[in-house]
Amino acid sequence: MARVAFTTNLQRHLACPAQNVPGRSVRAALDSVFAKHPRLRSYILDDQGHVRRHVVIYINDAQVTDRIHLSDPLDDTDEVFVFQALTGG
Repeated sequence: MARVAFTTNLQRHLACPAQNVPGRSVRAALDSVFAKHPRLRSYILDDQGHVRRHVVIYINDAQVTDRIHLSDPLDDTDEVFVFQALTGG
């Protein structure tokens, strides 16, 4: 199972501990997380199910390439890291 982790910034708003979840794609892994933490979905995905503009998702050390369908493949040893990009000045 892949490990999905979230930044401290997201954890301040919602309970979203790092967890090992089943799934052969980023979408499947996130859907497993959302099944346990449904409110988290709206922080990560917009109303069309796409990654929100200020959210970045990495698999190990590489940013996901498919922000629409989240079809990037996962192996059991992969770590998915989700964080909100901070903006402002």
